[in-house]
Amino acid sequence: MELLMTQNAKMNLTAAADMEEAFQMHVEDSLALLPALDAVASEHAQTFDLHGGHGHPEFRIIDVGSGAGLPGAIIAIARPAWKVTLLDSLRKRCQFVEMAVQHIGIQNIQVVWSRAEEAGQSQKHREVYDVAIARAVARMRVLAELCLPMVKPGGYCLAAKGPDCQAEVAEAEEAIAILQGKLVSISKVDAFGSVGQHVAVLVKKVAHTPAQYPRQPGKPGKRPL
Repeated sequence: MELLMTQNAKMNLTAAADMEEAFQMHVEDSLALLPALDAVASEHAQTFDLHGGHGHPEFRIIDVGSGAGLPGAIIAIARPAWKVTLLDSLRKRCQFVEMAVQHIGIQNIQVVWSRAEEAGQSQKHREVYDVAIARAVARMRVLAELCLPMVKPGGYCLAAKGPDCQAEVAEAEEAIAILQGKLVSISKVDAFGSVGQHVAVLVKKVAHTPAQYPRQPGKPGKRPL
């Protein structure tokens, strides 16, 4: 957090005014997603065992629109056995995150400079992750198109949202279905903001996403499904 606040004046990485606010806004909010992620990781391990897997299954997460590396970097520190990819479209933010990762010495993080629409059509990222997470990126119907194409069938999209997101999620139901997702739950998490308790929206990927999604960069936001 100290490095984040030091670089903030140059790069506009966070709206936090001081270290205490940054810790609450970023670290506590990020850690609040762990119970939901732990449950998914446990399910992943059980499925791996049922299919006769040997050793420890690789659990891969992509943080879409990671910004200053949050929440993905905090999750990677808390769960060093997981492989975490931090994806962002701005090069200067990716450069900051790479510097921070090297400074701290985190071994389980990969930083990728790319738009989500391009990554979702790339062989390196399409349908290879067990979970895609996103926080403060876009409305749910847009987020579904940015995240679900990168998730394996059977994997999940986990979106951190504010307390009054029911209408937003309902609005996204058609988009989620088109992208071969299914809403699993909207659960309160142990994080609070100025407008109340935050929630985690969990969507399961039930089949392969149609090849035409995600659409070209900018289209999901301008013309949501």
